[in-house]
Amino acid sequence: MASWLTIVGIGEDGFSGLGQQAREALLAASRVFGGQRQLDLLPDAVHAERLAWPSPFSLEPLLALRGEPTCVLASGDPMLFGVGASLARRVAAEDMRVLPAPSSCSLAAARLGWALQDVVTLSLVARPLASLNAHLHSGVRLLVLSNDGLSPAAIAALLRERGFGPSRISVLEHLGGPAERRIAGLAEDWNDPVVADLNLVAIECLAALGTPRLSRIGGLPDAAFEHDGQLTKRDVRAITLARLAPMPGELLWDVGAGSGSIGIEWMRAHSSCRAIAIEADTGRQQLIERNRERLGVPGLQLIRGSAPEVLEGLEPADAIFIGGGVTRPGVLDSCWARLKPGGRLVANAVTLQSELLLMNWRQAHGGELTRIHIAQAQPLGDFDTWRQALPITLLEVLKP
Repeated sequence: MASWLTIVGIGEDGFSGLGQQAREALLAASRVFGGQRQLDLLPDAVHAERLAWPSPFSLEPLLALRGEPTCVLASGDPMLFGVGASLARRVAAEDMRVLPAPSSCSLAAARLGWALQDVVTLSLVARPLASLNAHLHSGVRLLVLSNDGLSPAAIAALLRERGFGPSRISVLEHLGGPAERRIAGLAEDWNDPVVADLNLVAIECLAALGTPRLSRIGGLPDAAFEHDGQLTKRDVRAITLARLAPMPGELLWDVGAGSGSIGIEWMRAHSSCRAIAIEADTGRQQLIERNRERLGVPGLQLIRGSAPEVLEGLEPADAIFIGGGVTRPGVLDSCWARLKPGGRLVANAVTLQSELLLMNWRQAHGGELTRIHIAQAQPLGDFDTWRQALPITLLEVLKP
């Protein structure tokens, strides 16, 4: 059966820049959905009823026509941060035909001479600016789809704030059309020129001297986090994350999250990793909110309350870390029950009571216990000696 839905990618060059298949689809359509800017690019020869997306945006008016021949107009490549990707989650592949045009990222890479496979592509369209923070590393090239004409100035300010003032910025407006323009400069010298709403920002990241190196490998410096002392310290955190083993697309519960360090580093491991931080203390909730913004994972979900009471109704987890509150009645059993088959549960204990609990729980469920001893060299008079931190007992269990 022929597809009822055709998604046509259109560029700034409008109808004249479309291929034969895309033109034929639009000329034959009875209805065309799209943003008003895209609909205005169609000539009078297209007789279809033109339907602008509702505000707030919703796919429901289109999906209500399921089975009736319908076209959708999208900017450039509909499957790159576009409406095509949203529709693919609601419409079967065999019911949908996609006719892409070159994306703005492809056009920008062509203008700049950048190899597209070596570039990180991001979108700020209806997304937090703080999501850029996770991608700021010297030598990295970013292509960022702007939300509007204010985005370049906000990006430049963020780069300066994060110690990346020497980074080179290129703003490319109306790519592929007669009004195409490029504005370039350094973030530290950016003077906020007037920019068109339709723009893309290319960034060649360069850190200023002394800017902290924040690797995406687990084990950020403790100073990278705001905390009140309840923080899984760097070396223990690196060991814990290695046992949790984040994989793309997986969900972590960080139970008794403290400052949120485990959940934040889990999400930094891959852009598709997700985490839920569960924390009852109001002050620490605020720390988690600031840390997730600063370290580039604003999508970390914060659940305000104590386990096990707040666990009911949460999406089952691929991995669970229990730091604070391991001795609360029912926490271990409730977490174990909501862990997916094949999932990993890791719990850390410092006190004798919590250590005994982990040892007894292991007898019933199996797993591996590890004792972690960390010592740091510190001054002792005119000499140095080893100062032993409190030992940590780590339980790792794989759910059958």
